[in-house]
Amino acid sequence: MESYKQEFIEFMVDSQVLKFGEFILKSGRKSPFYMNAGAYVTGAQLKRLGEYYAKAIHDTYGDDFDVLFGPAYKGIPLSVTTTIAYSELYGREIRYCSNRKEVKDHGDVGILLGSELKDGDRVVIIEDVTTSGKSIQETFPILKAQGNVEIKGLMVSLNRMEKGLGGEKGALEEIRETYGFDANAIVTMAEVIEHLYNRPYKGQIYIDDAMKSAIDEYYAVYGA
Repeated sequence: MESYKQEFIEFMVDSQVLKFGEFILKSGRKSPFYMNAGAYVTGAQLKRLGEYYAKAIHDTYGDDFDVLFGPAYKGIPLSVTTTIAYSELYGREIRYCSNRKEVKDHGDVGILLGSELKDGDRVVIIEDVTTSGKSIQETFPILKAQGNVEIKGLMVSLNRMEKGLGGEKGALEEIRETYGFDANAIVTMAEVIEHLYNRPYKGQIYIDDAMKSAIDEYYAVYGA
């Protein structure tokens, strides 16, 4: 596992973004782990988060894109901080773009924030986490309505490795097959487990045998 992935796992724990226990997800699933990108709230956290996203995007897609699109709402700060980090780390000026939940009909009109999208733009979508892939159902038509854009792929911070909307394959795999573009994550839950299972981090074991058993039971039902 790349060193930046190990650092990112520890960063999620330090930021209390990744937690272990009992959580009811938006989907109604009862999960032994929970990831909430909304817990990144300080300037230092957002700076580091953008750098991890930028490294993962660069490793996966290289420089072969023009725009980072972050779906509202959590995708907005993600797209901004990652665009800044990409410029600082790789010296390439990409543009950020996000959508509004409601179309603005005065002043800066339209559904988009940030850069406009034009024919020929190559777009990478950036999100916090994909559990079922439902958010892409909303994002995809918004992007395609802007013009003849090419979606290079999706980057999320954590692949929960769960079944998608179809109930059989993983959410990221479903996205690849349904929409025809790539879908990746900075880290997967398998990598999180590999790094934290029975391994003390700052004096605490986050995934002990009991938590590992709970995660295994969860994946027996919802795992892809």
